[in-house]
Amino acid sequence: MAANSGLLAGKTIFITGASRGIGKAIALKAAKDGANIIIAAKTTTPHPKLPGTIYTAAKEVEDAGGKCLACAVDIRNDGAIQSAMKEAADKFGGIDILINNASAISLTGTAATDPKRFDLMMGINARGTYMCSKFALPYLQKSSNPHILNISPPLNMNPRWFKDHVAYTMAKYGMSMCVLGMSEEFKPLSIAVNALWPRTAIYTAAMEMLGGGSEVANQCRKPEIMSDAAYVMLTRKSSEYTGNFAIDDEVLTSAGVNDLDQYAWVPGSTLLPDFFLDGEDPHKIRQQMEEKGATPAFGGGSKSAAGGPAQTFSAIEGLLSEDLVSSMNGVFQFNLTGPEEGVWFIDLKTGSGKLGQGEAPGGANCTMTLDSEDFVKMFKGELKAVSAFMSGKLKIQGDMGLAMKLEKLMNKMDKSKL
Repeated sequence: MAANSGLLAGKTIFITGASRGIGKAIALKAAKDGANIIIAAKTTTPHPKLPGTIYTAAKEVEDAGGKCLACAVDIRNDGAIQSAMKEAADKFGGIDILINNASAISLTGTAATDPKRFDLMMGINARGTYMCSKFALPYLQKSSNPHILNISPPLNMNPRWFKDHVAYTMAKYGMSMCVLGMSEEFKPLSIAVNALWPRTAIYTAAMEMLGGGSEVANQCRKPEIMSDAAYVMLTRKSSEYTGNFAIDDEVLTSAGVNDLDQYAWVPGSTLLPDFFLDGEDPHKIRQQMEEKGATPAFGGGSKSAAGGPAQTFSAIEGLLSEDLVSSMNGVFQFNLTGPEEGVWFIDLKTGSGKLGQGEAPGGANCTMTLDSEDFVKMFKGELKAVSAFMSGKLKIQGDMGLAMKLEKLMNKMDKSKL
């Protein structure tokens, strides 16, 4: 691995989203030099499915030899960012490096991306990165070797990286556009602004969310390849190294690290390429994951838009009528979780009925909460509502009798349209 040189000793590094994954790996690498680390993230209490909080990460940083300040920060909140940066500067005497690592992801098509999810991705990825950079600027200007490093991809304008998840690509590229613009804007200040992106999939909680369980881990590299590459970049002279859209393995080979197999979860295995790189195809990535038994939450010919809840609701819309409203006489709300998270409603109480995304106007008589994939299976007839309820996959609030009526609607569905 890239050896620690001690060049980050005493440097103060503000890292967003560093309670786990790549952000935490970078924090631990810098901590070995004796750096001061600010972990700025939202997770203060253990998540039921994801490991790590800002406090457990802070302890790991201190155990590795660094000093740490754990700050509960939602980077969509300008005041929270400014407060955390001031606290960091007061405690450690300034801020030398900002790492914009925090990111939200939803690999859904346009029809399946609700406004709340769109705003989340834009608020964290694009706006959050911009504002963190803006608020860090006065501190960075006082540093002897100031850096901003965004964990974001090269700006690849090939349509294939947009068509299945336009919103996510827009938001992620917002981070990269900050690099493009700020590297030139801050050049007279000798503040380096660079991007770093992995060549291959990195096995983290984010990879699991994309449908890559343990069966995909052997096609991935470890987060340490990103932390080693980040270390190399952050120890270069900021006045000379800026405006780069770097790829992790290229950074390391340029620094003399040629044994890249050490970063693989399974040395010698075929690796899964990451998104947004030239020469890669999202559908080949999906196929490679499926061959190992995973269920990717993306691709498949815009499956997220064409074969998920959006298409199911489109089919339901074709059934709406005054007769159906008369027989049902209720308003349903569906709180969908999982790969195509969102909120939808079906009004079968007024007129000839209507449906749409968002909470039911005026409230729902029956609210159902379930995984988006199970929702589609129910309407396809592959999963009985009663079985889903009894097994805990389906949670119902409100009028249980109305919920039972819903099976009538499911039986009317033309399964060929789903």
